[in-house]
Amino acid sequence: MIKAVLFDLDNTLIDFMKVKRTSVDAAINAMLAAGVKLKKKNATKILYGIYGKYGIEHQQIFQKFLTAVLGKIDYKILAEGIVAYRKTQAGILQPYSDVVPTLKKLRRQRLKLAIVSDAPRMRAWLRLVDMGIQNLFDAVVCFEDTGKYKHTGLPFKRALKLLKLKPAQCLMVGDWPERDIVGAKKLGIRTIFARYGATKKIRKSGADFEIDSVKGVVDVVKKVQ
Repeated sequence: MIKAVLFDLDNTLIDFMKVKRTSVDAAINAMLAAGVKLKKKNATKILYGIYGKYGIEHQQIFQKFLTAVLGKIDYKILAEGIVAYRKTQAGILQPYSDVVPTLKKLRRQRLKLAIVSDAPRMRAWLRLVDMGIQNLFDAVVCFEDTGKYKHTGLPFKRALKLLKLKPAQCLMVGDWPERDIVGAKKLGIRTIFARYGATKKIRKSGADFEIDSVKGVVDVVKKVQ
């Protein structure tokens, strides 16, 4: 019997890439207006090139951008970019429309809920609190909890320990097959591919189930009970 549903966070509960793109765009506009003398197209290419090198969650991204284009960090320009980024993100950070009703429905069925994310702990918690869904989860596992990414299976092992459950009692929902599906399956957790959140076309997810909306999780739970 299923007793818990584990969720990835970014692009499974929130449209993370939409939030990221919109916030970065605002930051670039602010830094250009503050004195970076580049065409926006070139600035965008340089910034995303840095993201590609250091990772989409890199916390010194604007510092590296300014060092690359100015040869130094201009702190006035840096502050303009960071403030624009944060204000924009705070204004648009919302869960997918079906997320809250689905999570509440699962809790009414006395299922435990957990987050298993490769995001840094502080970033993950800020997103959860910004969206007002932080109290719906019994466990939140982030990168710092194991120092390993999900494809290793260790974050899932940590989640199972916190929930005091066995793999066969859980379902994992995620949009990234190479991490969410592969890692969960290593422990014997049945998996659900969040097709709606995938940032690229996935022909074979390798998941046990696939859904086009997060509310599809409820149907999967009924099916496997």
